[in-house]
Amino acid sequence: MPKLPGGGAGPAPFANQPRVGVGILPVDESGRLLLTLRRHPPEVGCWSIVGRKLDFLETLEQCAVRDTLEEVGAAISVDSLLCVTDHLLPGEGQHWVSPAFLAHVSSRDTCNCEPKKTQEVRRFPIDELPPNPTITAHNAIEAYKRKSTAPS
Repeated sequence: MPKLPGGGAGPAPFANQPRVGVGILPVDESGRLLLTLRRHPPEVGCWSIVGRKLDFLETLEQCAVRDTLEEVGAAISVDSLLCVTDHLLPGEGQHWVSPAFLAHVSSRDTCNCEPKKTQEVRRFPIDELPPNPTITAHNAIEAYKRKSTAPS
């Protein structure tokens, strides 16, 4: 355990505290959704939206842009907030507050830049999505579907 001022031991950083993880649902000009297959917890083996924890003094949109470039090598333009997920995984000791943004990405600009973290990066047509999305991916995709079918 880390030492507190005065020599006492304190809890591990972030133990039993919610964290903020920014999610991005990149959609290309053909309407395909860019998803990543998780190699590590939380939700290992599930398809996820692009995402990462928010850094101190970073805005949500700055995090979205940075993470998409770092994770899948793509520059994006953030469109809008899709939803916010209470991402509660007590069995994994995880509690995240996860805003998810809709973003536009070019169909030619992606790769797996973090193969230790991500098994695969793939584009899916909206009617051919994988059966095992993460909680945040499921919520973001459902919000995107509602937004796409809403009257203008």
